[in-house]
Amino acid sequence: MSYKEELQEFREFKKNYHFKELKLVIKDDKIYCEDILVKDENGYIGESEKWINVGYSLKGCYSKLLSNLFPYDFKFKGYHFHSIEAFFQGIKFPNRRLQKKIFAYSGKEALVLKETTNYDWKKTGIVYFKGQKIKRDSVGYDHLIEELYVSAIQNPFYRNAIKNCPLPIIHVIGEENKKETVFTRYEFEFMLNCLHDFLNDKEK
Repeated sequence: MSYKEELQEFREFKKNYHFKELKLVIKDDKIYCEDILVKDENGYIGESEKWINVGYSLKGCYSKLLSNLFPYDFKFKGYHFHSIEAFFQGIKFPNRRLQKKIFAYSGKEALVLKETTNYDWKKTGIVYFKGQKIKRDSVGYDHLIEELYVSAIQNPFYRNAIKNCPLPIIHVIGEENKKETVFTRYEFEFMLNCLHDFLNDKEK
């Protein structure tokens, strides 16, 4: 199956996908998910018997493997990426030459290099891709992200990491407000859980 065919299949699957975000409960400066501690004074917990909490620095294989910072090579719209994170940081650079350079970095490097842009997308609500302005909160942006992730799962290691993940995927460290991040906790969790079910559904 071609990438374009899989993208179309995924979009059709996503239209009818019912995602239930696992509820977080804050109590005594601690965070719980499904009644299990996920954050305390020592930081975040990566894995439990009920969920996988994604975070590159957390303990647990899936916590790292599913992070946008993990180094997966894939091609997307003419660019060769070494991580998904490089895309999310690169779109904060209006300058196409600088954006292309950011796209070529690893996730951890790109995350640090975001501080080198003079452009504040949070003030405008606009990000850039290939010199084109895109509203962060728009259908066009959502479609671009769908393509990004379907491109990324063409990497067999990333594909299998998502498909084989044995538990619901959460991302507690993620921001909640679209005005503060280019990919919210909800968007991340929806995308990865949807991809997980999509990939497993294809094998039925």
